[in-house]
Amino acid sequence: MPAEVKVEAKSAQFASPPLTERQEARRRRILHASAQLAGRGGFDAVQMREVAESSQVALGTLYRYFPSKVHLLVATMQDQLDHMHGTLRKKPPAGETAAERVAETLMRAFRALQREPHLADAMVRALTFADRSVSPEVDQVSRQTTAIILDAMGLDDPTPAQLSAVRVIEHTWHSALITWLSGRASIAQVKVDIETVCRLIDLTDPGETAAAKRA
Repeated sequence: MPAEVKVEAKSAQFASPPLTERQEARRRRILHASAQLAGRGGFDAVQMREVAESSQVALGTLYRYFPSKVHLLVATMQDQLDHMHGTLRKKPPAGETAAERVAETLMRAFRALQREPHLADAMVRALTFADRSVSPEVDQVSRQTTAIILDAMGLDDPTPAQLSAVRVIEHTWHSALITWLSGRASIAQVKVDIETVCRLIDLTDPGETAAAKRA
């Protein structure tokens, strides 16, 4: 059994039981309240007591779902990415190559975050502040980002080299968000960086590699 499968199987063994319909509805209200507060005032505007009041849950209940503001905002980012993924599936990128499709996908995701700069800043700051206790939520964000990129590439069974390229692309996208949010990079610079790193996809494509060797 591959190492990745073993890890997933072990994680599933200790996973929390699925939420009931009522619990899921409550969780969605909490995430919606978190996104609204962050969208209005950024990281500092998300106060757990206000989130509880806005989502109509007891403060103790909120803490059972999310032990801290960082847990909550990282989960909010995962929820936002999940929504983006659904939108992208309805309207897939139109690029001719995998690299072009991934670059287009990431720039569409970036522009969606650009429309809510305070929310984007709050979520990215939460990722930056996250310690080991938030690892499950951070891992979920990473898995969601990976799934978005692999969908754009059109891959169901990526090679280790392709997964490595995807990780580098994820790191670059996250770094580009940070530099843009801090005012150290323009949108044009972000686009260039994303398009540049996405060329790694061509270097890890088995078909392209084989063709280059024959040439």
